[in-house]
Amino acid sequence: MLKTPPLEAVDLSKSYKKKKYKKLLEKEQKELYRLQYSVIEKKIPVVCVFEGWDAAGKGGCIKRLTRAVNPRFYSVVPIGSPSQDEKKYHYMYRFLDGIPNCGHITIYDRSWYGRVMVERIEGFATEEEWKSAYYEINAFEKMLTSFGIVVLKFWLHMDKDKQYERFMERKNDPLKQWKLTDEDWRNREKWDEYFVAVNEMIEKTSTKKAPWIIIPANDQRYARVEVLKEINKAIKEEISRVEKKEKKEKKEKIKKMIKSIK
Repeated sequence: MLKTPPLEAVDLSKSYKKKKYKKLLEKEQKELYRLQYSVIEKKIPVVCVFEGWDAAGKGGCIKRLTRAVNPRFYSVVPIGSPSQDEKKYHYMYRFLDGIPNCGHITIYDRSWYGRVMVERIEGFATEEEWKSAYYEINAFEKMLTSFGIVVLKFWLHMDKDKQYERFMERKNDPLKQWKLTDEDWRNREKWDEYFVAVNEMIEKTSTKKAPWIIIPANDQRYARVEVLKEINKAIKEEISRVEKKEKKEKKEKIKKMIKSIK
């Protein structure tokens, strides 16, 4: 397991001024655009999981991410409540189609972590079921990373006051009212319960190969840039690992050829 700071330790004061934000955003988007072609060439699959408080800015981060990549090589998987048909199967069933092909990026807008958050708090899963899910999720993600899939999990974190501010902004803006639902208000009433559940989720499912990356999201500009930075960093590390492996395999192949000639 990877030790990750609890939510209460996150510095939510981090922010960017508009001018600096635009400059940094453009820089990171260009870098991701460049890196994606190495992802395609090296056949590296990437999974980005976005979780966070309601109104934390998941959609805004995903929008800035997708603007920087070739649309032929990524897909966004929006996750809502399971359908009646999906409820007949194991809860992981509906996420399997999104596993990316080599060289592709899959972005999950919410994910299998609903099992240990919404389903836990709302009583859609029994205590035995959601507690078992920690092991099941770790095993699933280990399977992905063992295959060579880069798994990045983002928790967009903000405080309760900032959430209320954004809720009211949505309520008063005719173009944003569709984003605010009765369910959002109900979830807000259970903030403390979700806070405990999220901390436990991060503690029990943050691994070296599939870490939770907590993004301070009181300032949406800061969150958008930091998400791109983390994606670029992880992709660079994986490209370097793949190149080292290719170099080693090439050397071994040459050695075998020389040995066969002798």
